[in-house]
Amino acid sequence: MSDLTARKAALRAEARQLRQAAHDAARESDAAGQACRLLTGFLSGRAGQAIAGYMPIGTELDPRPAMAELARLGPVAVPVVEAPAAPLRFDLWTPETEMVAGAFGAAVPARSEPVEPDVLIVPLLAFDRAGHRLGYGGGFYDRTLARLREGRDVFAVGLAFAGQELSGLGLEPTDAPLDAVVTEREVLTF
Repeated sequence: MSDLTARKAALRAEARQLRQAAHDAARESDAAGQACRLLTGFLSGRAGQAIAGYMPIGTELDPRPAMAELARLGPVAVPVVEAPAAPLRFDLWTPETEMVAGAFGAAVPARSEPVEPDVLIVPLLAFDRAGHRLGYGGGFYDRTLARLREGRDVFAVGLAFAGQELSGLGLEPTDAPLDAVVTEREVLTF
C-alpha cells in the first residue's frame, strides 16, 4: 500500500466519524434543511439546465428536498452505477419516480430515462476550502466528471455538513475538483 493510499484510508475513517457526528447533530437542528435551502437558492439560477442529484445512503446529507424544488425549473437526474470502474449514468428523477434498489444501497429509477447533466450535486465524506473532496475511494465521480467535462463545462457542487470540512486531503492527479461546496452555513465557490 502506498503512503498516499494509506493516508487516504486514514482520512476516510476520520471523515466518516466527522460526518456521523454532523449527521447526528443535524437531527437536533434544521442543518439539513438549511443546506438544502442554500443549495436550491444557489442552483436556481441554472433553470433549464439538467441537474444531477443523488439518492442518499447512510449519513449523507439528503439532497431530495432541493432536488424536488429544482425539478420545477428543469430536469433532475440521479446516478446509476452500471459497472465497477465505469463512469456513472444518470436517469431522470422526479419526486414521483418509482425507485428500486441499486448498487451500494442507493435507489435508482425503476425505468431508465437517460439524462446528460450540466450540474452535478456530489456526495462526499470530506471537503476542503480549495474545492477538493474526499469520496469513498471508488472513483465513480472522478471518472464521471472527467468524461462529462470533455469539451464542455460541467459544474460540480459538493453537498455536506459544515462539520465535514477537513484540511490536508491527499490528492491524486485523477481527483476531480469541485466548483462549489454548500453546507448549512455557507456556499463556497472555487
